[in-house]
Formats: sequence, C-alpha cells, structure tokens
Amino acid sequence: MSEGEQKLLDTSGDFLYAVRDGDPVEDTDWRSCRIVLTNERLVLSTSGGKQAIPHSKISVPSDDESVLPETFEDEPATALRIGSNVILVDAQQFDDFGKEYCRAALHDEVILVKYPAIVGGVVQEDAEWSKARFRLGDDRITLGLPDNETVSFPIEDVGTIETATQQVMGESHRVVQVEHTDAQDRSVETHFSGMEWHSRALSSLLRTVIEERGDDYELTPLENQVLMALYSGVSPFEMADFVGTDIEKVEEIYGKLLEVGAVDKVRERTEVTLNAEGRNLASEAMNEQ
Repeated sequence: MSEGEQKLLDTSGDFLYAVRDGDPVEDTDWRSCRIVLTNERLVLSTSGGKQAIPHSKISVPSDDESVLPETFEDEPATALRIGSNVILVDAQQFDDFGKEYCRAALHDEVILVKYPAIVGGVVQEDAEWSKARFRLGDDRITLGLPDNETVSFPIEDVGTIETATQQVMGESHRVVQVEHTDAQDRSVETHFSGMEWHSRALSSLLRTVIEERGDDYELTPLENQVLMALYSGVSPFEMADFVGTDIEKVEEIYGKLLEVGAVDKVRERTEVTLNAEGRNLASEAMNEQ
C-alpha cells in the first residue's frame, strides 16, 4: 500500500462482470476472490491475479439508475460502475457491502461542505462552501473544517436526504442536502459536494441508513398533521388547539408516534420531540401536500 493508505476491510467474497465495455456479458460466472477495501481503492484478488481500482474510478449507481441487464436486476449483490463496465460484488460476511464500500470510499476524503446551509428552515445567506475532511467512525459523521473547527453528529440523526445540481464555487456540481440536528438541537441542513463519486457515495450511504431505519406504518391524516406541526415548531402543549382535537387524542397520537420511532419522549405526558425518522416522515408528508 502507498504511504498514508489505510486498510479498512479484508474479507472473502465473489464478483462478476455484468457489463463490459458497455455491453451485457452473457454466460458470465461468479469468481471467488479476496475483497480488500482501503481509503484509496477496491482490490479484488483471485488465484489468477488482482484488480486494484481507485475509488475515483468507481461510481455508485443511484436508486433510479438502471445499470444492470435484466438477468441481474434481482441480484442482491452490490453493483459498482467502473467507466463503461459494471461489476457485482458480494462480500460473504456483510449483508450490505454497498454501505461498507461507501464508508471506505469517503474515509478521510477532503470534500466540499456548506455548514450550516439552513437553520430551522431559514437559508443562511452568509454560509459559504469550504473544504472539509470527512470521517464516519463509531456511527458519527465528523467534519474537519478550516481553522480547526469540528462538526460532528450521529449518522442515525440524519432525517432527510435530497440531491440537486447547483453552482458550487463557480462550477455545476451535484449537491447532497442532509438534514440533521446540531449541538443546540436545532434542525439544520449541511450541504455536501465535491467530485461526482463523493456525492454519489455519500447519497447512497445515507439513504441506506434511512431505509434501514424505516417502517411500513401508514400515518393517518391527523397523525400527519401532528408531525408536520411538530416539524414546523408548534409546541407539543399547544398541539390540541392547533390541529383542532382534544388533548387525549393528541396524547394517543404521541403514543403511536413513539411506537413507530418517529418521536422521543421528553416528559411522561404531552411533551415529545421529533427525531430523525420523524423529521423524515414529516418532510415526506409536507411534500405530498
């Protein structure tokens, strides 16, 4: 390994080429391999040799991209695009190799960050893009900003993820807009950008976290109103009057939201606070209005 390169994962698995030079590969077979992930590259080693692929050459397909031939679309393995090729990688000891790949690809990378871009729904006009060193360890995202400033928050505290194309330092880039809470328990947005593969890896990583946390529970219209009101800053003690129902019904809704993991209890009665899952549900409800 090169100086400064860190080995982050070393396991056994299998891989195959689903697309080579832009064309689907027919009659392809899985090949057993040793899978090594460092902060610089993915290495696939077989008895016949090894392929070392820098992260900068690898793109993580987004959810709405169709990069696999129909014969492979139901494969649970992780698809990675390398130029005009697409490979599937299956690491035997990991249920979701894609999550581990994105974590390694972003480890100690210098990316572009605007923090905080939005606070409590208000755009921060004076916020500027700056370089930051990204690290995800112990389930916390830590950003090393200029002037020795550090921003850190639990990855489980991420509520919503949006992507957009914006002007970043005079150039058009993909921007990942991440909602979470800060040290003052305010809902804020941090915007991330950089190289295309940085944005794709980060978006894929955080969407996986949200999907793992998600639930299939269908909210009622009144539960949606309560969530959106909490999201907008309405006090839990004023909720009954705000949504036009009685206190007992509101407390019943709080109990249901606690069950589905959308709020955290602050006090024994009537007071709750939205958590990351609740903010995500509230945002989805608002978008449907």
